Amino acid sequence: MLVNTSYNEKKINQAINDLVGNPFGLLDNIKLNGVGSPRLDITKTSEEIATLLSYDNNRNFCNIELRPNGIIIRFRSLLETFSLVIPFYKLVVFKPGNSVTLHMDHHFISIDAPPKNKSVNSFIEKINQFKANNSPTYIDDL
Repeated sequence: MLVNTSYNEKKINQAINDLVGNPFGLLDNIKLNGVGSPRLDITKTSEEIATLLSYDNNRNFCNIELRPNGIIIRFRSLLETFSLVIPFYKLVVFKPGNSVTLHMDHHFISIDAPPKNKSVNSFIEKINQFKANNSPTYIDDL
């Protein structure tokens, strides 16, 4: 689900919370050693996201927030903040070369992740482990 989250709208916030769960509390954040990624360079995106990013001439960055049932990838275009909300059962992670690609349906975002950048690679590993532990094993579990 790709949504504009620049404004605090209750319907959008509730839809996001229903899809990927409520944000982690302070104690859970400390136990997990952080639930937010460092600033990530976007290298490639799907057509709809590329259109949003093409409105300005700035470098394209994003960050990822870990939630109990999925992730939220946030990026900015002009003065707006957009969020790609991905539940774990729809998340597919590819690691071609020095980048990581996060897919959901027809949306994808590739981020730069060179092997020397330990913080990015450890966060992607945390996402993979969290996905393995929290994804439903059967379709009936959804």
